[in-house]
Amino acid sequence: MAQSNQSNRISVSDSSVSRAVTDNMNRLLRFDGRVVVVTGAGGGLGKAYALLFAGRGASVVVNDLGGNPHGDGKDARAADKVVEEIRNQGGKAVANYDSVTNGENIIKTALDNFGRVDVLVNNAGILRDRSFAKMTDSDWDLIQQVHLQGAFKTTRAAWEHFRNQKYGRIINTASTAGVLGNFGQANYAAAKAGLIGFSNTLSKEGAKFNIHTNTIVPVAGSRLTEGIIPPDLHAGFRPDLIAPVVAWLCHENCDENGVIIETAAGYAMKYVWERSKGAFLRTKLTEDVEIETVRDKWGEIADMTESERPTNINEAIGKFAEALEKLESGNVPPLVLDHVTKENIVDIVLPSATYEYNINQAILYALGVGASVEDKKGLRFLYENAEDFQVLPTFPVLAGNDPLFKVMQVPGLNIDPTKILHGEQYLELHRPLPPAAKVQLGCQVIDVLDKGSGSVYILQVKGEDDEGPLFTLEYSIFVVGDGNFGGKRDTEKPITRPVPPPKRAPDQVFEYQTGKDQAALYRLSGDANPLHIDPLFAQLGGFSRPIIHGLCSFGIAARLILNHYADSDARLFKAIKTRFAKPIIPGETIVVQTWKEGSRIHFEVKVKETGATCLTGGYLDLNSVNSKL
Repeated sequence: MAQSNQSNRISVSDSSVSRAVTDNMNRLLRFDGRVVVVTGAGGGLGKAYALLFAGRGASVVVNDLGGNPHGDGKDARAADKVVEEIRNQGGKAVANYDSVTNGENIIKTALDNFGRVDVLVNNAGILRDRSFAKMTDSDWDLIQQVHLQGAFKTTRAAWEHFRNQKYGRIINTASTAGVLGNFGQANYAAAKAGLIGFSNTLSKEGAKFNIHTNTIVPVAGSRLTEGIIPPDLHAGFRPDLIAPVVAWLCHENCDENGVIIETAAGYAMKYVWERSKGAFLRTKLTEDVEIETVRDKWGEIADMTESERPTNINEAIGKFAEALEKLESGNVPPLVLDHVTKENIVDIVLPSATYEYNINQAILYALGVGASVEDKKGLRFLYENAEDFQVLPTFPVLAGNDPLFKVMQVPGLNIDPTKILHGEQYLELHRPLPPAAKVQLGCQVIDVLDKGSGSVYILQVKGEDDEGPLFTLEYSIFVVGDGNFGGKRDTEKPITRPVPPPKRAPDQVFEYQTGKDQAALYRLSGDANPLHIDPLFAQLGGFSRPIIHGLCSFGIAARLILNHYADSDARLFKAIKTRFAKPIIPGETIVVQTWKEGSRIHFEVKVKETGATCLTGGYLDLNSVNSKL
């Protein structure tokens, strides 16, 4: 009896395994009855595609001229070896040795041997990398012939067959160079970008005939990428990791048409074309467009916050037709500051400004935040003839004063200057500050928040000199008593946030005794708010006496941190963020507590005499740490 039961159990188990195998086979995506042409299939990606298609039941034409990566030579063995491997595994394949510029012969091979063609993967390619200054006509022409003309020739030969049978799948192979550009590959990038436009057009022309055309942007270790992908990464960029993505795009169950898929290392992403919301450059049809208007509107033109994705040329042109209609109807409001409110200021690109500074102003700022010749490295910030003179990296906060004050003085906002408090500050340097510069400033109000007891303005200021982007500032300004206007409490916009320090004792603590005239000295750098020197004005703002500028204590803290963790080397500075919690009175002692986490230094600032925490959630990011520890 026990023996019989055991036999029954084994019989049931075998039956379950059999059904599981059958179910799994039914689940697999196959290409039985399909004929697939893969160009450049003698190795690398093309070989991986051919093997996968054949392994899933397709009949495959393995095309490969057998040349080297530069397009020289010819060898039938490359294609023959792949065909032999497919056949040894029980698959069906034939070789073709034509150049893709003879695309008709490649498609003829499919028709002669298998009677049809269903899938075309344009994969063949070569490289002739050379800087543009040294590029020859031959370097340019040969790349276009193989990549762009070759895809045209094979696709044209297959197109009518696809139309007649109401079925076809085409893959064109672009590259990251074609999407983003790459040094030394102007010829290659142009051809690959051309293939994207070619694919996008075919996807529209072929849609009603059930012909799908998609673009693959692969990154794989192959002959073409030797010297581009580091040798130790080649294994992680195996071509067979890309082949399943291509196979899916070519399967009859896949509905994608006209997409660009980037894939490598077992990861895949979809590219989409985006454009900004844009901006009007005139308010009437009778007006001309001035260069200065373009300049002043550039921030709005380039703002991708509310981007859109046109899918065809009608949608693209329609935007301009809509703009003309608005201009004709006079439905374009003039963007003047007299009509600014809390509700619409975030939609307005504020007038650009210029901030020009010299080495003396940089030195005055350094003195204002406590730099001293008694410091070991203090001279580099205070003496213009110092061999290693540097500008303190927090100096750009001064550049934000002018656009900041202009926003606060806009009549429609009704801001009381005695009620303004600095909430948070962020600064990022894109490169070390030159000793003197003329900086163009673009200012934008990112958002206006309603905190009940007051309003919060979040502003961004970007500075750029003749060499390009120099710094980015982000301000949060709290206006006491200006809340309850029905606005949102928090922002969904991408802004920097304070970060709490680690939950452990500080790694290092620094002290600085502020002077009685600290605020009086600092205000000479450009922040002349009487709140910091006039006792009567301070009382109107709710303070018993003038207070130190928040950005002054900000600069002092940054200087002390930089001194310890970067040996006062401003070139190691990357970014800084903090929140201003309570004011500091001139003469009080600043205590800076720091926690080191890699290249990020968390910090908080307290007042020694009262124990009050004045700067919270602060962090200073370094490009690298040169600590005295």
